[in-house]
Amino acid sequence: MAERYSVGRSTAGYIVQSVCVAIWGIMKEECIPPLTNERWLEIADGFQKRTSFPHCIGAIDGKHIRLKNPKGSGSLFYNFKKFFSTSLLAIADSNYCFVYVDIGSYGKDSDSSIYQNSTFSQALMRGQLNIPTSQPLSNTTPALPYVLVGDEGFGLSKHLLRPYSGKHLPPKKRIFNYRLTLARRYVECTFGIFSNKWRIFHRPIDTAVDFSDDIVKACCVLHNFVQVRDGYQSDDTLQITGWEDDIEANITGSRADPQRIRDEFANYFLSKEGEIPYQYKVISM
Repeated sequence: MAERYSVGRSTAGYIVQSVCVAIWGIMKEECIPPLTNERWLEIADGFQKRTSFPHCIGAIDGKHIRLKNPKGSGSLFYNFKKFFSTSLLAIADSNYCFVYVDIGSYGKDSDSSIYQNSTFSQALMRGQLNIPTSQPLSNTTPALPYVLVGDEGFGLSKHLLRPYSGKHLPPKKRIFNYRLTLARRYVECTFGIFSNKWRIFHRPIDTAVDFSDDIVKACCVLHNFVQVRDGYQSDDTLQITGWEDDIEANITGSRADPQRIRDEFANYFLSKEGEIPYQYKVISM
């Protein structure tokens, strides 16, 4: 760009970074709007219609944004995949849009630790996120909270469900893991669309760390803008292969047992109201 417009490299870099900062500052409120009670219910309705997973208010996961080795950073940005990166922690809805993003953590940090230290997690613990109150899934179930769905990298909690661990699981747990995966894949597909649309993520970003964070922020905002305007094609959800990462009171009280909440969801998926015909194929695998 510097050569094309006959300006210095530092000037071109300053212009690009300024534009990225402006995009984030001006468009964030519109493209990643505040999370109201009505917005949560809209997200949950979308997951119910598309995945038959009730009370799901988002799929959460982390993505490593590859960087050139940041100067003087030591091993802070060196992740377990053996390359340098900064982290993008995101919650996605069933329309492949970002609901929440946390950008700029060290590549060495795990998804779980990034989530625990995020503003989202802190606000959730303080009850400041306007999440709808717990409701029964059917006439035969206790009131259950609205939840995020994540992979094994996250800890189980009242508002975050992860799969059952282990290899030789009973049918109920295998079916729950399958149903959770149907909802969780939406954040993985969102990352696929994100990487395919903004091709800068197909290679290591060769800028200062704060500049790379501004690039990621701008692309997250533009991703939602394009998704709302244009929708998506099925091919857009494919990842580019290569370097990238691949009882009621007892249930709803402040000391709700996350294990019991997950078990109640698993029981619901085996009931007539909550089952889907093709879920039983996982038992025969």
